[in-house]
Amino acid sequence: MLTNMKTAGALEGVTILDLTRVLAGPYSTMLLADMGANVIKIEEPIKGDDTRHFGPFRNDESIYYITNNRNKKGITLNLRDPKAKEMFKEMVKKADIVTENYRPGTMEKLGLGYDVLKEINPGIIYACISGFGHYGRYKERPGYDIIAQAMSGLMSTTGWPGGPPTRTGTATGDVLGGLFMAIGVLGALHYRQRTGVGQKVDVALVDAGVSAMGNVNMLYLADGYIPKRIGNRYESTYPYDSFECADGSCVIGAANDKFWQILCGVIGKSEIAELPQFLRIRNRLENHVEVKAHIESWTKTKSVNEVVDACLTAGIPAAPVYDVSQVVEDPHIALDREMIIEQDHPKAGKVKVTGTPFKLSATPTTVRTVAPALGQDNLEVYKEFLRLNDQQLAELKAKGVI
Repeated sequence: MLTNMKTAGALEGVTILDLTRVLAGPYSTMLLADMGANVIKIEEPIKGDDTRHFGPFRNDESIYYITNNRNKKGITLNLRDPKAKEMFKEMVKKADIVTENYRPGTMEKLGLGYDVLKEINPGIIYACISGFGHYGRYKERPGYDIIAQAMSGLMSTTGWPGGPPTRTGTATGDVLGGLFMAIGVLGALHYRQRTGVGQKVDVALVDAGVSAMGNVNMLYLADGYIPKRIGNRYESTYPYDSFECADGSCVIGAANDKFWQILCGVIGKSEIAELPQFLRIRNRLENHVEVKAHIESWTKTKSVNEVVDACLTAGIPAAPVYDVSQVVEDPHIALDREMIIEQDHPKAGKVKVTGTPFKLSATPTTVRTVAPALGQDNLEVYKEFLRLNDQQLAELKAKGVI
């Protein structure tokens, strides 16, 4: 259970110095924090993470920031200041992981790149996300989610025939990059457990998108066919598509010949099941327009719930096409699976955020704390890591170091 506060997390005892900001990096470290890692989010004094200034807002607090930074401690540190650099290096000695998503070369210019940090702590895992990676001819290019979606091919295959390339409705490139960084960190932790040696985990947003496109890339790699925008249907089987109903849309995934035979019975057209043009997957793909017309002649006369219930009763995969309000109100998703959770923020009040997608039976993920206020844990963290007292911290703040 997400809300179980007593069981130690899988990553308890792992300390992460988190320099990431905006989405890809903070999303990744939030997932690691949900699993019990001690994530110390390090932000620029005064300004903080860019997303503190992104809407929507509740009582002047960014819900964007709150959504992606729970379970973290928050400190401030001006890494352009020589004293701050020394403080950071001292903290690295006691840390397990450093994460950042600056443009490649930024940490090196600060004198805090992986080559420097691994000399301070040979076991340090240095995980970074950038648009194009830390090596390669495009490494200097800036990278955002939309860049990743464009250059991975994702946009070229999203949308409808004849329409323009389309970005997915969420920041898929950033989320994929964050997921792959978390996976890389876990692999590096396992390797270090065996060897005592850390390493660099280099994730590019574009690479993440290309990896996710594997089942689309294969169409070109195998046959030289350049995939096009085909709406909601699938290149490899049919019917696997969205269908119009009397009051909305649903999806039906009759992905094999057996499901096709059953579906024909459900829609009252058993006689078409074994027609040569529909008999096998390859036939239905060639004649997908006609197949869809047959199915929609039935679905358009039914409500979404009627269509989905009829398909599920027959064992055919089907689902309503939800909008976000329906996702949030679905009791299985929001309550049973705890994918929508409520937190009590000291300034924003009660806010709902998205939960954690993985459920661990022995070491449940937990939502322990809300996203930190800017620098709220300076006193606790700097006392623990650097043995600084209140007066020293006050002086460092006055000088703009923290």
